[in-house]
Amino acid sequence: MNLFEYQGLELFARHSVNVPAGEVATTPGQAREIAERIGGAVIVKAQVHTGGRGKAGGVKLATSPDDAEKKAADILGMDIKGHVVERVLIAPAVDIASEIYLGIVLDRALRMPIVMASSEGGVDIETVAAERPEAIQRVAIDPAIGMRPYHVRRVAYGIGLDPEHHRAFGDMLHKLYAAYRESDATLTEINPLVITKAGDIIAIDSKVTLDDSALYRHPELAALRDVGESTPAEQAAREAGLSYVDLDGSIGCMVNGAGLAMATMDVIKLFGGEPANFLDIGGGAKAEKVEAAMRIILSDERVKSVLVNIFGGITRGDEVARGLLAALENIDTDVPFVVRIVGTNAEEARAVLADANLPTAPTLAEAARMAVQAAGGNA
Repeated sequence: MNLFEYQGLELFARHSVNVPAGEVATTPGQAREIAERIGGAVIVKAQVHTGGRGKAGGVKLATSPDDAEKKAADILGMDIKGHVVERVLIAPAVDIASEIYLGIVLDRALRMPIVMASSEGGVDIETVAAERPEAIQRVAIDPAIGMRPYHVRRVAYGIGLDPEHHRAFGDMLHKLYAAYRESDATLTEINPLVITKAGDIIAIDSKVTLDDSALYRHPELAALRDVGESTPAEQAAREAGLSYVDLDGSIGCMVNGAGLAMATMDVIKLFGGEPANFLDIGGGAKAEKVEAAMRIILSDERVKSVLVNIFGGITRGDEVARGLLAALENIDTDVPFVVRIVGTNAEEARAVLADANLPTAPTLAEAARMAVQAAGGNA
């Protein structure tokens, strides 16, 4: 789950990170009122879940409330990489002396968070990583011991930070790590972290990604989810407790287990088809969950066939088969289904499906071939 910039800054502020005192506006008039309260020059920043806002014209300096109103009117409604701007952050302009990139990201290979920092802040860190990897300092943090002073020194010296700023930078890094850890984030990023001409260190931007699997521990953060970031099908799946991702193909997939779902999509592609979705119904799928999954898949008009691939471990195959048939009784569709069930009670499941004249396949390869053909492919 991604937070908007202003939400990330609010999260940082709760952990005492020094951030500018900005407010969010959804209309040009609100932008003017906020600029009047702040006083002086302000920055008007589009709030969208994508990078490159500045290059797209989504970040503008305003020198007066009238100017802030005009700039907000220019930005609101913009389309930035497919994201329509519905709100802007109005924040006081900062007298910048230098800019730093600072982020903490989960390294899944090392199984620990990594502090990434660079003296080349304010630019696309991906470009820096590709063209000048030596400009990025990386330090792994063992969660068992947490952030320590030697971590801070390694980062600070690694990016060539002036020693007079080491103490304030270390304080900032400790607080950013606390925000990362306590919110179960997979990414907390400040780009740029600025040093002002007065010597203050301020986080004037934020990017925060939270672990969806841990949101049950943070209902206050889960409530910040932008429903516009998800498709209606993804939102329905979340409410039904299903793992679902929209894709671009024509073959719907209903599978139990994330790894099996990935393998299923690979085999579909092997036979010349394209999956329309990733959908993991999980273990112990009852008729209600199976029906919810089917409705979500069939809500996609691009779906020309559906492949159901179930491994019966905890899940009983015959229960899934009966749930599938019960769901089909409640859904009016002419989309063809192909079912492959193996494992616990697989023979009983195939018998149940055969009685209902629902096509089955003994192997994943055969099921994928049949589903591709049913969708109009040549496998």
